[in-house]
Amino acid sequence: MGGGMASSWAALGPHPGYFTDDLAAADPEVHEAMLGELRRQQDQIELIASENVVSLASLGALGSVMTNKTVEGYPGRRYYGGAEFADRVESLAIERAKRLFGCAFANVQPHSGSQANQAVYLALLKPGDTILAMALSAGGHLSHGAAPNISGKWLRAVHYGVRPDDGLIDLDEVERLARQHKPRLIIAGGSAYPRVIDFARFGAIAKAVGATLLVDMAHFAGLVAGGVHPDPLPHADVVTATTYKNLRGGRGGLILTNDGELARRIDQAIFPGVQGSVLLNAVAAKAVCLGEALKPQFKAYAQAVLDNARALAGALMERDVDIVSGGTDTPLMLADLRARGLTGDAASRCLEAAGLTCNKNAVPFDDQPPSVTSGVRFGVAATTTRGFGTTEFAAIGAMIADVLDAMNDGPISGHTAEVREKVRALCRDFPIYPDLE
Repeated sequence: MGGGMASSWAALGPHPGYFTDDLAAADPEVHEAMLGELRRQQDQIELIASENVVSLASLGALGSVMTNKTVEGYPGRRYYGGAEFADRVESLAIERAKRLFGCAFANVQPHSGSQANQAVYLALLKPGDTILAMALSAGGHLSHGAAPNISGKWLRAVHYGVRPDDGLIDLDEVERLARQHKPRLIIAGGSAYPRVIDFARFGAIAKAVGATLLVDMAHFAGLVAGGVHPDPLPHADVVTATTYKNLRGGRGGLILTNDGELARRIDQAIFPGVQGSVLLNAVAAKAVCLGEALKPQFKAYAQAVLDNARALAGALMERDVDIVSGGTDTPLMLADLRARGLTGDAASRCLEAAGLTCNKNAVPFDDQPPSVTSGVRFGVAATTTRGFGTTEFAAIGAMIADVLDAMNDGPISGHTAEVREKVRALCRDFPIYPDLE
């Protein structure tokens, strides 16, 4: 009977269209939602600092047959067979990461920046060990020991902040806390800190107290790759990054180091420590974006990101929008709305209604809860990828300020509609994926 059932299935096939129908034919509901997202991306100005627009080549890698393959371990040392081309793809990603950042070792398997950080913790620390990192409220990241995160539950986190007068990291406080608490790990970097970090000073502090220095460069890795931002690798023991922000790739993380023993421990921490099988389609997309970043034109992109960020910050400040630290050295900036009596939650909703997508964000010394906040965070990497330049970002700054001014003046529906039309007109001049609909 078993043979008869097998024959019947073989004659029938998996089901009609399984290997031939595209998404529109196979699942119209999901296809319609994806078309809606495509149109949203085409018609809105994306100012979320954690987002970008990947190349058509990266989209092809993410949607490739690599998604069918399961492998555990590393190239040449897999637990499953049939890994010849998986090894080739991951080896390409590793070699490209090493070339791009000039480091000796790279792990390209982390599913995200947070999991890259978790792997570093697992490689270096024991439960209850002390880490020193930037406070979430000062611009740090959840995975740097914030109380709700596993890092804050597993480790003893001590946090440093920024100075009230200028919004810059208080390095004297960092040194004082390091000497007082003797952390095993010091972390530099965050998710909403807009300025260059003094990596040399951090390295000296870490060395003085016998700590390992981790630099999380998720929000400026593309600028480092493009040569327009200081490189943390000469001063850090280990560096984590993401590929989906200003590296312009698919979602995922990277871990970089020049220390062979540390690299070995990190590899073990990723697998079998915190992850199982590799997401090979994501690794293939990482290889694509790292290859794109190795091309000469990426340096021009990185410079454009920095120029555009400063143009947007300048345009906002000209309209009396308070920018934390008075500017930016990275692709992001943080607007403090307290002087206007506005919350980040309300502002981000009004800006999105006008076609300007950003995120609410706490500002240093914020007295609003995280669900409300007193600020909004803007990033320029995605819109720079579309081709926007400083002229366009000056106009975007004016649009943002128009919406914020209208919020102070009263009903804003007419103002948001007017800005929305300006946004649509601007987006039409810089199309994305014109052949995907």
